[in-house]
Order: sequence, then structure tokens, then C-alpha cells
Amino acid sequence: NSPSRQKNEGWEDYQMEALTVYTTGPQCGKCRMTKMMLDSKGVPYVEVNITENPDAREYVTEELGYTVAPVVVVDDDDHWCDLRPDHIERVAAHFAA
Repeated sequence: NSPSRQKNEGWEDYQMEALTVYTTGPQCGKCRMTKMMLDSKGVPYVEVNITENPDAREYVTEELGYTVAPVVVVDDDDHWCDLRPDHIERVAAHFAA
């Protein structure tokens, strides 16, 4: 962290650190578009390819109940599937603040 960001440590602890984007790999057009939109808004995320990670696939399909990629998880109570520019705009507002 740069010195200017350290002043806001308490605030950062409250804010989202990074999203998790569960994808089905580079052939998934909506996954690519979601990542491009997040990149363009400066929203940090970690990508997890569920075709290579059985535990992540089980989490997305069994625990969260999604059958469409991508699945974007902000936290336990905030997640969605498919390409959702409305949700991307919403979370981007938090990172821009």
C-alpha cells in the first residue's frame, strides 16, 4: 500500500477488497465481457475457472445454485450470474468512492 492509501485502512477494511468471478474459461463470451467491464471500471477481481476447479464448480452450482456463467461473488449475500451491467455499475460505485 502506498502511504496515501494507508490513511484509509479502517475504511478499506469496511469496503470490498476484490470480487471473485467464476468463469468457464476463455470461450465464455459473457465471462470475457464481464471481466472487460470490471477492468474498464477499475474493479479488482480474482478469476476462478470452474472447469479446472471442482470445488469452485460445486460451490457455484450446489451452494449458490447457479447454472449460468459467469458467476460474480461480492460477498456471501451479494452475488449474481450472467452478464449484468447494472450490478457491475453498482459495485463499481463502491470502488470509485
